[in-house]
Amino acid sequence: MAEANAKPEGAKSRSNVTPMKPRTEGPVVTMITGLSGAGRSEAARCLEDLGYFVVDNLPPALLSKMAELAARPGGPGRVAIVVDVRGGVFFSELSKALAELKELHIPYRILYLEASDGDLVNRYTSTRRRHPLAPADRVVEGIRKERLMMESLRGDADLVLDTSNLTPHDLRDRIRDAFSEAPPEEALQISLVSFGFKYGAPRDADLVLDVRFLPNPHWVEELRPLPGSDDRVVRYVREQRMYREFMRRLRSLLGYIVPGYVAEGKAYLTVAVGCTGGHHRSVVVVDELARFFTSRNLAVSVEHRDLERR
Repeated sequence: MAEANAKPEGAKSRSNVTPMKPRTEGPVVTMITGLSGAGRSEAARCLEDLGYFVVDNLPPALLSKMAELAARPGGPGRVAIVVDVRGGVFFSELSKALAELKELHIPYRILYLEASDGDLVNRYTSTRRRHPLAPADRVVEGIRKERLMMESLRGDADLVLDTSNLTPHDLRDRIRDAFSEAPPEEALQISLVSFGFKYGAPRDADLVLDVRFLPNPHWVEELRPLPGSDDRVVRYVREQRMYREFMRRLRSLLGYIVPGYVAEGKAYLTVAVGCTGGHHRSVVVVDELARFFTSRNLAVSVEHRDLERR
């Protein structure tokens, strides 16, 4: 069992959590469990962002059925199941369900989340939620009961994460360190969109760049009917002194802020570049940004939204 201790409060560095490996090779079932209020929901959301099929509060008796579905051709392959005391009497069946997975040679691993009593009490106080084992008692009594119930499961865990003093961002970092199969920068999908302001800016853009200040090929008669992907239009735009300085500064800005998005765990970043009609300048800029991000090994998709409009 690997155990990751909490960082000192205020620490900024990423934790070095050993990536979790399945007990055997093949499709993997990951069980997310632990104390109520310790961050199970946040962990589940993070795994979902990493491509896991997440099922919350599945009765243990259905674990093997879910695992068999995942192992079928075309199945999700990687499944994460949240199991906790909310299942009531069903929770007592978990040991039997785990034994059944072993008999079926289905690999699984257990992520166990916990926190100090003080942190758990503060979290319940701030959210005003009831502890599942303390409907009438004090929260601290519910925490005590739950620790006793979960003691054996904690001992079987492949990874124990103490979330005391961890922010949600810190917890996501720990989860990505343990479960991601790709470097953090490869988990960020960048979408580049060229568009025309006359047709409206994309509603889902995280960053919107207005390049209408650049000289417009539309006013050059032989270039007007050509798309921004044509070599003659590309040369015209790129030969402008203002364009060269703009791109130099833009590459510097994006090179500075994108690692910040990666560090914050952002899965998608949409950069929209607009000119008047979305036909010339924005297309040239987007194509050059695509080459810039590709050279940094970032996943990039390109859409020239208004290129075919007239």
